Amino acid sequence: MQVVVASGKGGTGKTTVSVNLALALSEERPIQFIDCDVEEPNAHIFLKPQISAKQSVLKLLPKLDEKACTACGACSDACQFGAIGRFGDRVLIYDALCHGCGLCTRVCPMGALSEVPHELGVVETGTARGFPFARGVLNVAEAMATPIIRELKRASRDDADTVIDAPPGTGCPAIASLAGANLALLVTEPTPFGLHDLRAAVAVARVLDVPVAVVINRSDVGTADVDTFCADEEIPVLLKIPFDRAIAKAYAHGQVLVDVDPHWHRVFSSLAKRITEVSR
Repeated sequence: MQVVVASGKGGTGKTTVSVNLALALSEERPIQFIDCDVEEPNAHIFLKPQISAKQSVLKLLPKLDEKACTACGACSDACQFGAIGRFGDRVLIYDALCHGCGLCTRVCPMGALSEVPHELGVVETGTARGFPFARGVLNVAEAMATPIIRELKRASRDDADTVIDAPPGTGCPAIASLAGANLALLVTEPTPFGLHDLRAAVAVARVLDVPVAVVINRSDVGTADVDTFCADEEIPVLLKIPFDRAIAKAYAHGQVLVDVDPHWHRVFSSLAKRITEVSR
């Protein structure tokens, strides 16, 4: 089973849910935890893993031999990402737009383009609380997170259930995290912004043919519109978390709820059982 804890917007409590869910599940079965929020990973603050290995994630970038280049434009015409432009008798390469597909090097009739490796970030692996832990870290100023996410998921084990802490939003990083999951557990809040972004996240999950369930955080503030939406769309609401100072205090100290409060241990154990029932 692969459960992706996601959200249409940041700051909804996605990491709080994912780390507590992982600890609850780990009491029943073998699991692994993957932090795919590679732009700002923070699950390590709560799970405190021992990192034992680090691997670079590379992208191949085109390198131009200006002496061999005739500025014929074959490379810029072929590039689907706008990463190569021809301006008169000059060819310019925009590394940040390049997806590393290598097509430009194949279509160049003069052999003026070669490929050089460029590090996007790293994948770190280790152990946290007795189960495998992995996270990706995107290098500062890099724009492409999806290769790191794909590498994280490719390196995951097949003999354990997986809890993935996905990046927020509905862009390419979130889609890469959701692809192939058994369940998208969407964390939201009962506000107009929360409902708007929940609608978007549900739409993405359904396009990917991933079943959806919802956790409503800070459930006792705002309106009932999220509940109404979930009822209309026949989306199960598996958990409601109140707006509670004690929860915020535990989060601020890097503590997990299942450790500090027996009530929340029971709540997340119940959530783990319900997830097994609604996932496929």
